[in-house]
Amino acid sequence: MMKSISGPFLPGPFVLDPSGRRVRLHDAAGFARLRAAGRVAAACLDHLAPAVRPGISTGDLDGLVADFLGAQGALAATLGYRGFPKSCCISVNDEVNHGIPSPARRLADGDIVNVDVTAIVEGWYGDTSRMYLVGAVAPAARRLVDATWEATMAGVMAVRPGGHLGDIGHAVETVARRCGYSTVRDYVGHGIGQVFHDAPQVLHWGNPGTGMRLLPGMVFTVEPMLNIGGPAVRTLPDRWTNVTVDGSLSAQFEHMVGVTDTGVEIFTLSPAGHERPPYPGGPPGSG
Repeated sequence: MMKSISGPFLPGPFVLDPSGRRVRLHDAAGFARLRAAGRVAAACLDHLAPAVRPGISTGDLDGLVADFLGAQGALAATLGYRGFPKSCCISVNDEVNHGIPSPARRLADGDIVNVDVTAIVEGWYGDTSRMYLVGAVAPAARRLVDATWEATMAGVMAVRPGGHLGDIGHAVETVARRCGYSTVRDYVGHGIGQVFHDAPQVLHWGNPGTGMRLLPGMVFTVEPMLNIGGPAVRTLPDRWTNVTVDGSLSAQFEHMVGVTDTGVEIFTLSPAGHERPPYPGGPPGSG
């Protein structure tokens, strides 16, 4: 069912998801705005690469994010969002997502780190996350990071007009299972545009040909979290940081994508071409 509404903030057509929530269909002008916001967020992650090294604190990295976004005329979407106190989320090792940066948390040799940045550029959101390898990382940890990137890209490449949300989840889960990892089910991808978190929900598991049909103009994130151990997570007393229940390592990548007339556009590709670690330009041995 397609409708059209008008208003000062969210004009344009939409469709209804199975729960009755509106899923915005963005036009070419909206895609241009999303492209710009996504590029700022991705460039911010590029900017961090040389700094992610043993000894730096996650609080220092958050400061770099805040300074970079400010220099671009962008806002950090997470700062103050439902009380979140920092400009990005940084999750280390068994932290699945929503880690709060802190000057007391210093990265150590062998850590794997996810940094999740969402930039607001002239009212439009660009949301992406990327893994970093700190110093000499164990082969098992590197395999997890590589598999998570492959699963993310498999999900992204399953996006096409006329396809279904279930195609995305099936593609992600197929890679995860082949590599022997579990897929976190407590957190999913989401619609995005002029709203941070919107419909539709994008599950990272599922069956092909099921779920909402994909139409040109839809925009959402694909952001699977894969664990070496089981999929269960718990929330720490800070009420934000989620960790694996069994203490196993977790990894995540995230891209913001749009359904086009012929396939998919990734709005958050690295401007420097740094899609997966190790990244050029970092300190020796780092990712």
